[in-house]
Amino acid sequence: MDIFSTLQEEKARLSPSETRIADILLNDFEFAVNASIIELAEKADVSPPTVTRFCRRVGCDSFADFKIQLARTAYVGMRYIRPEPKSRNPGDVAQDIVTKAQNALFLLHRSLDLAALEEAAEKLARAEMIYAFGSGGNSSMIASELQNRLFRFGLHVTASSDHSMQLMMTAAAKPKDVVIGSSFSGRNMELVRSFALARETKVTTIALTQANSPVAQSADIVVPIDLPEGNNIFRPTSTRIAYLAVVDILASLVAYAVQPQAAVTLRRIKQQLVAHRDGDDRQLLGD
Repeated sequence: MDIFSTLQEEKARLSPSETRIADILLNDFEFAVNASIIELAEKADVSPPTVTRFCRRVGCDSFADFKIQLARTAYVGMRYIRPEPKSRNPGDVAQDIVTKAQNALFLLHRSLDLAALEEAAEKLARAEMIYAFGSGGNSSMIASELQNRLFRFGLHVTASSDHSMQLMMTAAAKPKDVVIGSSFSGRNMELVRSFALARETKVTTIALTQANSPVAQSADIVVPIDLPEGNNIFRPTSTRIAYLAVVDILASLVAYAVQPQAAVTLRRIKQQLVAHRDGDDRQLLGD
């Protein structure tokens, strides 16, 4: 149950007394979580029975049940209940997005584990087959981008965002293959399962994730990405910009490691694009 979603749906039908109780929840959540029914009634200038009726209005059996649901709501985070006010001006929004992306790249650059990157790139360059795994909106995109970057160097690579398919692919992998997985939270336990299976068959695993997370602890090689995000729930995560940068760094290192092969494959790809789409070689390199 989400009390605040229910409140939004019922807001127009609340009585003035119930509206005062709702306002306390929205404006003084900490008080509401810790208050007794008498304290909440006094603050809202209503009777305890009115508080009880309010509790039932939002789907709770009693005031005690109401307090339990409030406590659970607290775990979600206050930033989703009372988001920080932000400017809607396009210039301010653009500056916020670009600044956060720049900060993410700057902080990433300062914290890069260069030895881990080098080791990961070496394993990818030598792999007979590369499996790129990621689930959810961000990590599935990173898995696809790994495939997008690496196939053009003549490497055998496939990407999957489906947990069952990831497990089956891992089961089919051979010791000279590599499984590389992305998890922004580091708590994707299905990816941990695939990594554990890969370890049993001596398949190298590489994780792009938070340091010391379950995913990191289950991988052979970890490229840690730990960045602060702030409290703006409406701004897309700038951490994904850092993940894309790590993919580009890995891809470049792999390309240099297989340079003769990569150059041949890239030329063949570009030749087809020039012949059938562009008409010349002035468009973007590599795509």
